[in-house]
Amino acid sequence: MILRLALAVAMLAALASCPRDEPRMRAPAAPDLETAAILRGLVRDPADRDIVGLYARDTDRVCIVHRGGRYQIGATVDFGDGQGCSAAGRVSRSGANLRVVLGDDCRFDAQFDGDRITFPAKLPDGCAAACGNRATMEALAAERLSESVAEAATMRAASGVTPCAGD
Repeated sequence: MILRLALAVAMLAALASCPRDEPRMRAPAAPDLETAAILRGLVRDPADRDIVGLYARDTDRVCIVHRGGRYQIGATVDFGDGQGCSAAGRVSRSGANLRVVLGDDCRFDAQFDGDRITFPAKLPDGCAAACGNRATMEALAAERLSESVAEAATMRAASGVTPCAGD
């Protein structure tokens, strides 16, 4: 019994003295939840989606079409009784960021997640010129309804204007 115990202690000492190398292969870091969902095809990758389309939620409407090598955007909000906004301009994209220009004094960055466009909660003062009475386009949020250029081009403001109809 003592001999077995001594042999076990000697083997443990021998194993402890063996040099240990770093593991040759390391497991890759686990992706974050959104990346994992994109990789499995559960969620569309926003970077792979074109911004062209018609977006809406309640009275918020946004249309984006591709014209002459650039993207054209129209945005409307209609609260009724003459309170609303309607503007048209251009938009460019960098990842999830949309650079919106609705006139010289109305430039801001909106967010795009592949299915939704969200304007910031505070817009430049120049954006108020597109609105009547106390209406505002601040925090406008709209979900994608269609990727169709034809549907986006026929979106109408309360005044009947089609901001994405073309030149």
